[in-house]
Amino acid sequence: MKKAEEEFELRFRPRAVEAVSIEIPTDTLESLKKVAASRDMSYQALLRFYIGQGLRQDLAKMFADRVLETTAEVLTRHLQSEKEVSAIMQEIREAGTPSSGEQKPLT
Repeated sequence: MKKAEEEFELRFRPRAVEAVSIEIPTDTLESLKKVAASRDMSYQALLRFYIGQGLRQDLAKMFADRVLETTAEVLTRHLQSEKEVSAIMQEIREAGTPSSGEQKPLT
């Protein structure tokens, strides 16, 4: 019988990288180094993590916005009333807006 660690192998696709240089305030860099040390990682890895995290959030929002735009266009083609389209779109936006810290499911 295989051990659990033998059953799963994490593989990363090699991706092209490019070195960049950015200016960061000294106190911010020191804070990054402290946080990175507490997470047992380099500050460069922590920067990549933060950039990736923010980028994924922004890309997800851009995708969601595009879905909403497409939904509005489709509704406009199929419904006669602009008021009805607006009401449906408002309901969709409200259903996707967290209230009291929780995400409402779309049903």
